[in-house]
Amino acid sequence: MKKEIYSCTFTQLDGYFEGMAENPAKAALVFDWLYRQKCLCFADMEDLKASVRTALARDFTLRRLPILQQQENEQVCKYLFELEDGHSIEAVLMKHGYGHALCVSTQLGCNMGCIFCESGRLKKLRNLSAGEMVGQLLAAQAERGENIPNLVLMGIGEPFDNYEQVCSFIDIVTDVHGLDMGPRHITVSTCGLVPGIERFQFRSRPNNLAVSLHAANDALRSQLMPINRAYNLQDLMDSMQKYASTTRQKITIEYLLLRGINDDLDDADALARLLRQLNCTINLIPYNETSHSKLRRSTPQQTRRFFERLKRYGLYVTLRKELGAEIHAACGQLRAQQMADT
Repeated sequence: MKKEIYSCTFTQLDGYFEGMAENPAKAALVFDWLYRQKCLCFADMEDLKASVRTALARDFTLRRLPILQQQENEQVCKYLFELEDGHSIEAVLMKHGYGHALCVSTQLGCNMGCIFCESGRLKKLRNLSAGEMVGQLLAAQAERGENIPNLVLMGIGEPFDNYEQVCSFIDIVTDVHGLDMGPRHITVSTCGLVPGIERFQFRSRPNNLAVSLHAANDALRSQLMPINRAYNLQDLMDSMQKYASTTRQKITIEYLLLRGINDDLDDADALARLLRQLNCTINLIPYNETSHSKLRRSTPQQTRRFFERLKRYGLYVTLRKELGAEIHAACGQLRAQQMADT
């Protein structure tokens, strides 16, 4: 069975050529064709001899993800891609003044069961391959006609539930022979899968880490996020402290403000006490309401009070600008809509 060429790390491709008794330097040529020259056919890789091009076509597939659907406004562009097995997956381009960022999906569905998450309604069918993650980026770049400098693994799926393929994806897009993205331009977001956090800290070129917290006590967090029943707040805090210490990086704490649930000033006080010793940025997020949930976003007034309360503790707090609510930009909304229409 053929393997996706976009799932191959440079090291793996190097080993492939070595196994063929070919000069391993050919791996650099292939990466250049794939990621710099955006080649879509092995036969067009002119500086490789014919026998090598024939072998590549025999052993690998080279397929760009087709865009099934696209919705765009001034702030975001949402893509629905078709996978080779007929399923679909989403990515969202967020347009920032400092440079665009693509929010990439890592799984086809998600089993984490967070009650506020649209993508969690669609249970995991399988993990995405590294090549399918790379494909989201390449297809979006081709559509925009420009490189996208920042990545966030915050789309459909839990990245650390697909650890090996996620790491291969990061290795591919950061490789100096190809896209050469800086590790600090990539953020991996987790709902709190502690073993993944602990393992991820020892990678040689650490990436940014974002952790979805959303509650400052175990009882509430377990209601909102079932993962907390397996890895409670103490476990999570310990793993984050280790990550921050090992990598010397500031962690981003994602906190979704839900009206009447976790947005009281007492909640802000508890959050401040929990995080005061952690090197982190707290990112407050307005909830993107959907028709499938009774959850409601905090009022602007309560959001501002919560924000100011945290600032009084000397914490670094940001309020995420709302992007794309009118075009169903929450993770999983476009895919869910497409599945309902078919």
